[in-house]
Amino acid sequence: MTHPSAVYNYGENPDHVRNSTTNCGIRKPIYGEEGPSRPYERKRGIVTLIKVMALLGTSEPKESPINYLERPEFLGDAVLGFVVSVSIFHLFPNLGEGALSMLRCALVCNVHLAALAQKLTLEDYFVYIHSQDLAKREDLNNALANCFEAVLGAIYMDGGLEPVRQLLARVLFDDKALQRVWLDFPAHPLQQEYPDGDRAQIESSKVLKRCAELEELLGVKFKNIRLLAKALTLKNVKYNDITKGHNQRLEFLGDAICNFLAAEYLFKHFPLHHEGHLTLLRCTMVGAPTQALVAQQIGLDKFVISRQSLSHDKMGWKQKILADLMESFIGALFIDRGIIAVDVFMKVAFYPRLKHFIMSQVWNDPKSCLQQCCLTLRPEEGTPDLPEYRTTTSNSSKMRYRVEVFFRGERIGEGHGPSIQLAEKFAARKALEKYYFPQREWQQYYINNKASLMNRTQKDNRDHGGPANRKRFWELSPDKNLPPEREDSSQWPLDTGVPRGEFQPRIRDGIWRSSFYQKLQNSSTNSPNSSSAYGQNC
Repeated sequence: MTHPSAVYNYGENPDHVRNSTTNCGIRKPIYGEEGPSRPYERKRGIVTLIKVMALLGTSEPKESPINYLERPEFLGDAVLGFVVSVSIFHLFPNLGEGALSMLRCALVCNVHLAALAQKLTLEDYFVYIHSQDLAKREDLNNALANCFEAVLGAIYMDGGLEPVRQLLARVLFDDKALQRVWLDFPAHPLQQEYPDGDRAQIESSKVLKRCAELEELLGVKFKNIRLLAKALTLKNVKYNDITKGHNQRLEFLGDAICNFLAAEYLFKHFPLHHEGHLTLLRCTMVGAPTQALVAQQIGLDKFVISRQSLSHDKMGWKQKILADLMESFIGALFIDRGIIAVDVFMKVAFYPRLKHFIMSQVWNDPKSCLQQCCLTLRPEEGTPDLPEYRTTTSNSSKMRYRVEVFFRGERIGEGHGPSIQLAEKFAARKALEKYYFPQREWQQYYINNKASLMNRTQKDNRDHGGPANRKRFWELSPDKNLPPEREDSSQWPLDTGVPRGEFQPRIRDGIWRSSFYQKLQNSSTNSPNSSSAYGQNC
């Protein structure tokens, strides 16, 4: 029930200087400077983003020091989407995926949630500062919608899914009969046809025999095996009595389940992450690339039911098809075995990958990383220079696009891909590999030292021996060129012991003369064998 304005004083304040420095943070022209002592209190800034996203999750659920509605709102949004998706999936068995998505959007949009919040009179209990940010009714309604989602997240953490379902039924419908319809929805049509299971049909169907082989491979046994067959059936397959349709409706359900379980795991085990940080981790952990990878690793691509046949010389199924297969499999597993079975599957197949994603910065895609690097090269005054992407050529027959990325008028990268988005990503990756960006160098340095510190701690705990050797210095990349400079400010003076009139290159010396690097150097020189002091400085 607490808005960020009531905690951080985002609203009107007589001390505007203190308000601005607290909320926005001061831009630091020197790379690698140390951040605030309590980084969870400031979510703005590239350096703070990297430091927060480098934190690993706790082994056990831990309470967060962030004491306003942002994190419960993140969880409540996933809980709301899951509960609504499950209900409308069973209540409207004849609607397709698109119609179900439109219906869910209508139920969970901010306008509708604000109306439900007003129905519960949440505004009377909502703690916020009435400032210019919330003066308009539209802005206040959006804040009330976020408050409603945060309340649902708090109710779920306190009592589970059933109290959330009961509350939604009461606030959505005044009629008792409609509330019972919302809560007591019918079973899946395939379950209604064989209430005790349909495994007796395996011997009479080649498709179901193949599904039984997949069960043996995964170690999962379905009560209604035709649900598994339906999850593997693509849209190009004609209607038949075994699957009674394709898997697109199960994709809709599986997507909501993945988001819900991933949000719950991140909410419990990453207490210092804000909503935006949690969203980045969730998109990485259960996004389409990860889902497609898991689908390949567990062998779903070998059991696809489709009219399209793949020859050995082809690359295989597209990433989207594999990701949809993964979502439909999770949806079928939920219907047949329940949410606990899906949670166990997620703990085995998805959650262990998160550590690798964090240490490899998979969440930071090349386009975002390039923009971060370019923003840190902005001048002291004036607007920052951002990378510009230009689609130069496209081959419509082969569906190939060529994109070039420019920075300060010079071309720094080129990419090709089956879509403009992928081509832009490849172009940004080429630019990051070709040029020396201090922000990128610092990010890799910080993440590598995090990994070294963690590995050394684990080794010491196992061996009880001396500290392991690790890289102590931020090594330069001499083989990379510097990015383009502005014509009017190609160099800048440094006031760190350099006499007036003498200039140094803007990028490289700016790093090595920073207080952060000098502190590391002094620590290493004074106590070369003291790994604990080095860890504290890091």
